[in-house]
Amino acid sequence: MPLDEDKYPMESGRRRFVKGVVGSAALAGVGTGSAMAIGATTSSGGVGGGTTMAMAIENTDGPAPRGMPIIPLTIEDGELQGIWPEVSEVTKGGQTVNVAETELGGVTYSSEWFQYCGVQTYPGTQPTADQDNTFRVGASAGYEWMSDLEPGEPLTVDMFDDYEEWGNGIGQSGVGKPATGRWRSEDVDQTMPIQVLRSTRIEEMAQDNEFLSAATEQGFIAWLNKCTHFCCVPGFKQLEGAANFGAENQVYCQCHQSVYDPFSPVQTTFVALPRPEE
Repeated sequence: MPLDEDKYPMESGRRRFVKGVVGSAALAGVGTGSAMAIGATTSSGGVGGGTTMAMAIENTDGPAPRGMPIIPLTIEDGELQGIWPEVSEVTKGGQTVNVAETELGGVTYSSEWFQYCGVQTYPGTQPTADQDNTFRVGASAGYEWMSDLEPGEPLTVDMFDDYEEWGNGIGQSGVGKPATGRWRSEDVDQTMPIQVLRSTRIEEMAQDNEFLSAATEQGFIAWLNKCTHFCCVPGFKQLEGAANFGAENQVYCQCHQSVYDPFSPVQTTFVALPRPEE
């Protein structure tokens, strides 16, 4: 798996956000003072960065320090699209800079959610980037069912019609149907890898969860598919070896056996890296 040279500080804590069918909120912050100290020393050469709270699919095992950030999505004319935060100008340290941030489902959704593993330098994460928000097929098919799709083709709802029974011989069938792809990465060298999952469990959870109600649609959930350990690209029900680590129905990273649960959204705190000045 490819690694990015840029690494990130360890997370300072994690708070469960989900409620109802998943669990009640419970604060579990550790070392918040240390995180603030790290944020205070963040390089001034870039924009943003510092202590950030993001919604993520939970890291449940392995060395990853936190979950992978969720990408809120919507559906337009049958195509899956990531929601990009609203862009505004703010003054920080005497400089006027562009910030991508908006309130969504009771949470402050920001482009800083994706500022780790070097992704903060990608063209697609710059607030004012002229990029298409459609989720598109990546350079290679992540699953056999995607083998007939062309790179760059939009991911559409009808591709997931069999999501209630889909199975690929790994773990249980009917858990949900996944796809791999890219987001905000057209005509640029650095690709933001994403994973999309459609599941009845997401539909059920969204009925009793303010954030999921706003960030998912018709059972679809998406996340930036960069392992928070060493920036590899994990997969949901993608690798047979996942069963050796109890992850056959989870998101598994074969590099160092980190496991993520797409059915457990959590609020996580970490130190986002500054992005280059526009």
